[in-house]
Amino acid sequence: MTWLGSAVTVVPTEATQQVLGYPSLFLLVLIGALVPVVPTGVLVSSAAVVAFHQATISLGMVFLTASLAAFCGDVALYWLGRRGMRSKNGSRWLEAIRSRAPEDRLAQAQEKLAEHGVAVLVLSRLVPAGRIPVMLACLLAKWPTRRFVRGNLPACLAWTVTYQLIGILGGSLFKEPWEGVVAAVVLTVVVSAAPSVWKRVRGPEKA
Repeated sequence: MTWLGSAVTVVPTEATQQVLGYPSLFLLVLIGALVPVVPTGVLVSSAAVVAFHQATISLGMVFLTASLAAFCGDVALYWLGRRGMRSKNGSRWLEAIRSRAPEDRLAQAQEKLAEHGVAVLVLSRLVPAGRIPVMLACLLAKWPTRRFVRGNLPACLAWTVTYQLIGILGGSLFKEPWEGVVAAVVLTVVVSAAPSVWKRVRGPEKA
C-alpha cells in the first residue's frame, strides 16, 4: 500500500502544478502586455527554469502559453488603441500608449517603420522598451489590425524563444531551481539594461 499512497500523494501535486502554472503564466503575461509594468520577460525565463528542472512542467507548453498570452495582449492593446484613435475624445488606453512612447523613440520608430515595414514590428519586441513606440507608430500610420496581427505573431514567437533560452541557460548553470530562477532574472535584467547602459557610455551622437 505504500506505493499506492505515494502515487495518490504525487499525482494531485503534479496536476496542481500544471493547472495553476500555465493559466497563471498566461494571465500574468497577458496583463504585462496590456499594462507594460509587469516584467513579462522575467516571468517567461523563470517559468523556463522551472520547466527545465521539473518534468511536470513542459518547456513546449511554457512556450505556447507565453506566446499566446503575449500575442493576445498585444492585439487587444492595439485594438483598443485603434478605437481611441477613431474616438473624438481618445481613450485612456491610447493615452497610456502615448505616455510610454517618448518623442525621440517614437520618431525613430516611425522612420524605421516607413523604411522596413513589418520587419520593424517583429524586432520591436526584442528591443528593450521598443514595443510600445513601434505600436504607436503603427497606430499613427493607420495600420489595420489585420496587418498588425501578421507582424505581431512572429514578434511574439521570437520574444518567447529569446527569454525561454535565457531561462534554460540559467537553469542549466545550477542544480537548484531557485538558483536558476535568480540567474535567469539577473540575465534578463542585464539583457534589458545593456542597450541603455551602452547608449549612456557612448554618449550623445554627434551631428
